[in-house]
Amino acid sequence: MPMLLSIGTVFGKRRNSSGGGVFKCPEDDKPLDYASLYPDADIQSEIMTSIIRCTYQKEGCRWMDKLQNLPSHLQVCRFDSVPCPNQCSTQLTRANLDDHLEYLCPKRRVVCDFCLQEFSGEYMDQTHAGNCQKEILWCENKCGAKLERRFHSNHMRNECHKRTVQCQFCGKDFLQETLQTHQYRCPRFPISCPNRCDPTKIPREEVEIHVQELCPSATVDCPFRDAGCRHKCPRYSLDNHLEDSVKTHLTLTCDLLKQQEEQISQLCSALHTITQTTEGVFIWKISDYKAKYIDAMYKSGASSKELVSPPFYTSRFGYKACLSVFLNGNGAGEGRYISLYIKLLPGDYDNILTWPFSLPVSFTLFDQSPDPGNRASLTESFLPQPGWKHFQKPAKAVESLGFGYPKFVSHDILKTRDYVRDDSLLIKVSVDNSNMPKP
Repeated sequence: MPMLLSIGTVFGKRRNSSGGGVFKCPEDDKPLDYASLYPDADIQSEIMTSIIRCTYQKEGCRWMDKLQNLPSHLQVCRFDSVPCPNQCSTQLTRANLDDHLEYLCPKRRVVCDFCLQEFSGEYMDQTHAGNCQKEILWCENKCGAKLERRFHSNHMRNECHKRTVQCQFCGKDFLQETLQTHQYRCPRFPISCPNRCDPTKIPREEVEIHVQELCPSATVDCPFRDAGCRHKCPRYSLDNHLEDSVKTHLTLTCDLLKQQEEQISQLCSALHTITQTTEGVFIWKISDYKAKYIDAMYKSGASSKELVSPPFYTSRFGYKACLSVFLNGNGAGEGRYISLYIKLLPGDYDNILTWPFSLPVSFTLFDQSPDPGNRASLTESFLPQPGWKHFQKPAKAVESLGFGYPKFVSHDILKTRDYVRDDSLLIKVSVDNSNMPKP
């Protein structure tokens, strides 16, 4: 009977769906009566000796032999599926069985390499591996230490020289091996006062302030040192010195004030000289023109008639001069003209300048019209002559004479344009320094 089934399988015979002993021929699909079939030894021998491939050829088995040898091959075929002998419910090929039993089977028995205890594979993989207290580990801080896991926590907390620790004084974190070096520089590390004033220690960063401002044993200068007092003493005795030296300090302070007054005066003079320096051009603004013109008309006295400008230098190391104006005229121009003059004054550099003064001078009365194209400023110029006494070296005790134009501009012309605007006149004097010898 088994032989008959084997032959039927080879030839692909099929049972009729209607049941009974009727089969269909695999060649012409006609019905066959099972009762009429009979064994054929020759066919059976031919089939059993035919060359076939292993059932698992697609999985990679290259076995090829007679059909009759297939059952014995399947008993040893590496690609045949077999159950795990440990009954872990895994179905696997014979080729993977050894690896499964040694490394993967959850029911395998495994001995820990560190503690030498035996566990199931499942417990080893899920629980014991990576937690064995006797496993040898490297220090996580890379200090070079190797130790069992059970000692690892204490090493990281208390022993490792590369562990992070906090400075107890400044609160910053450092490696343990550098903490001692840090304490030599730690700003909050307590140290004693260099004057031994107090047994209490002071944070390093506060020592300087303590010595300079608080330490009673520190040697300090008298507060009147700048006034000339050279006394030094411990801070705790300074009050006694101040009480005993009131008169001395008052005298020194008065002397210092006098010196400072002189210095301030000299500085003001130097500053005034610098501000007076021009590059040959000086512009003088005469404000409150109407009031000053009325004073010049009706008041008597030279001071009410003559207006004098601030002094100025014609160059950095040049001649010192000023302008003089009579709003109601002077001499030939009195009553109808504005008279304008330049005066040379004693200057700081007169001894190195060339005399008599011989630089070209020009006066300009500005037309202050808002339209620049419509302005018609008035200009008068002259070249000093060597013989004129007005331009000789001025003497400090003698008031110098001015030189200029008694009839510089008439009052009638002054009204024709914007020479007076916002109740002000603008007058410019220009001194040509181009040919002036350098001192």
